[in-house]
Amino acid sequence: MNKICEMKKNNMQTTSTIAKVFDTVLSIPGMNDNVKIQLSIPRKNVLLLSKVIERGISFKDFNEENSIIDIASNETFDELREVANELLTKAGLMEMNEKLNALK
Repeated sequence: MNKICEMKKNNMQTTSTIAKVFDTVLSIPGMNDNVKIQLSIPRKNVLLLSKVIERGISFKDFNEENSIIDIASNETFDELREVANELLTKAGLMEMNEKLNALK
């Protein structure tokens, strides 16, 4: 029983340390600066990338430990949703994506 408690305590300390490291990295000066990225990728990859973003955001609800996703703010997730939507719009895939989502 003591070993289980000790393992849980060590895991909590590790999780706390990792969260502090991620928080520190995200706080580095310049991390909030906008970066212009020009992509030229096939539409299929745009659709896949938007799905990867959606899935990554949905995993936040599972409260995965030891992940940078755990400390990201809701505003950050909103911005990522906007990025995914912008990608779909620019690729002309918004309507297709909505129809695919309706199949779920």
